[in-house]
Amino acid sequence: MAAIRRLLPKSILGHFSQSNPAFVSSPSNVYNPPSFRLVARRGLASKLFVTGLSFYTTENGLSQAFSQYGQVVQATIVMDKVSDRSKGFGFVTFASADEAEKALTEMNGQTLDGRVVFVQHAKSRRSTMRFGDGMPIARGPPEPSEER
Repeated sequence: MAAIRRLLPKSILGHFSQSNPAFVSSPSNVYNPPSFRLVARRGLASKLFVTGLSFYTTENGLSQAFSQYGQVVQATIVMDKVSDRSKGFGFVTFASADEAEKALTEMNGQTLDGRVVFVQHAKSRRSTMRFGDGMPIARGPPEPSEER
């Protein structure tokens, strides 16, 4: 608790502690907001990976389309950092694994905003990473050719 008070400026600490007194009660809240803890506790069983999304599909539209199968905790569309356009895929997290399973079976192959979407269980990043993902591979300059 004392470490948090030293690290955060008083204006920020005061704002959060006044709006939500429980915020400062646990140091884990600084790096682990409630929405992330909620998703982490449910695990990947309730998180779906949705591909084939239209560039016009919004997170709100994605959430509404899937909410008929259960309580949607979070709906996210992955955006390109440069163009700020949808990459055509996203994630939907449900309150329970049963709801996610029902949405997977019902929504897979259905049309959303004029495009057929494909739904599958989300995988952890670690299980999908290959050698070299996330880190540059330094190879250096090309070897000089021996033909001269």
